[in-house]
Formats: sequence, C-alpha cells, structure tokens
Amino acid sequence: MQALSAAVDLLLTDPVLAKEALYRPGDTGPGVLVRVVLGRPDRVGSFGETRIVSGTATLEVRRSEVTAPVEGDSFEVEGERLLVQGEPLADAEGLVWTIEARPA
Repeated sequence: MQALSAAVDLLLTDPVLAKEALYRPGDTGPGVLVRVVLGRPDRVGSFGETRIVSGTATLEVRRSEVTAPVEGDSFEVEGERLLVQGEPLADAEGLVWTIEARPA
C-alpha cells in the first residue's frame, strides 16, 4: 500500500497533471487549498432516438486532503467554480475520491 500511496502523491503533485484548487465545504467560508486532477470527459446519453453528448467535469483528490465531500461543496480550479454533484466515489484502497462536478 505504501507504493500505491507514493504513486498517488507523485501524480497529485505533478505540475502538468494536477492543479491547485480551493475546496469549500458547503460552498462557504475561506476554503482550503488542495491538489486535484481535473478531467473533462464527455458523457453519452439517449432520449428516444436522439443521442445526447454532454460535457462533464470530474475531480480526483486525495482522501487525506478532503475527508468527506458532499453534494453542494465546491472546488475553484483556475478561476472556475465547480459544485460537487452526486455521491463521490472512493477508490478500492481508500486513497482518492473521484468527484463529479458541474459549473456553478
């Protein structure tokens, strides 16, 4: 587990892959600086015969930095405020949250 934890730390401190973000529980208060990997995957859905492609935002953050994120919390990344949407997912080792977010 130490090797995996070291790998996560390496990824989240990489200046190319990870970004600094301001995390605000409940979207209020001064917040705390954390490191995140920001993803922008497209999601495909359908409605009848229509295929819908929508952009999304995902954040990966260390569980040691953000212990219990909930819907309504926010992250500010490079001037963009993103609100946590839905239930954050933890990885099997309990090291990283994967969080879906939407623009505020």
